[in-house]
Amino acid sequence: MSTPSPDTATTTALVIGGTSGVGLATARLLAARGDRVHVVGRGKERLDELAVTDPELVRHQADATDGPAIGALAAEIGTVDRLVLAASGSEGVGAFADLDLAMLRRAFDAKFWAHVATVQAVLPYLAPDGSVTFLSAITARTGLPGTAGVAAINAAVEALVKPLAVELAPVRVNAVSPGYVDTPWWSGVPEDARRAMFAQAAAALPVRHIATAEEVAEVVALAATNTNLTGTVLEADGGARLASFG
Repeated sequence: MSTPSPDTATTTALVIGGTSGVGLATARLLAARGDRVHVVGRGKERLDELAVTDPELVRHQADATDGPAIGALAAEIGTVDRLVLAASGSEGVGAFADLDLAMLRRAFDAKFWAHVATVQAVLPYLAPDGSVTFLSAITARTGLPGTAGVAAINAAVEALVKPLAVELAPVRVNAVSPGYVDTPWWSGVPEDARRAMFAQAAAALPVRHIATAEEVAEVVALAATNTNLTGTVLEADGGARLASFG
């Protein structure tokens, strides 16, 4: 499928955290389907790489926790039809008894507060029939040891969905909740350990494989574009919520 020129696109998507993982896969998919897609990331190096690999994406360097900066960016873009929030941090995992509360606050800042600040900042520029799609995680509704911190963060994100779907209507608000996904989020785990963990998890999952970013992006795009879907958390977890990983 050829990618339409950004100059001829009739809808505009803004993907926060759109320089890697599910965010980038979603940005590519929406662009392939005809959107003019703006991606926001913190790191200049990754944005520079996208200038080569994905020149159709409009790139912006900003921190999602900086509401005024995101608001200024939205004002520059104009009308935003689809807002996708895929920002996240790498902290928040660990045994509850040993959780560093300062670290957990940083983790909330990197995801929950970043999402809140971004939606508030972009809200004046959202199209009346636009959409907001959060990316949470299945940890919000499972009982995996060592995930209490990230579970609380993702549950807080998902708790925004229903009230905002009513309060911001007719703007649609949804979330997508993935499970194990092979993305750079796991880059802090040594490769051999990551492969072993993925193999063990895949054997327990009903779908028997670890999701790709592209698989989850298809669900994010559905939530962002389907005009009859709102107030919903879509579980794109390969059945992780049904499996035992003990």
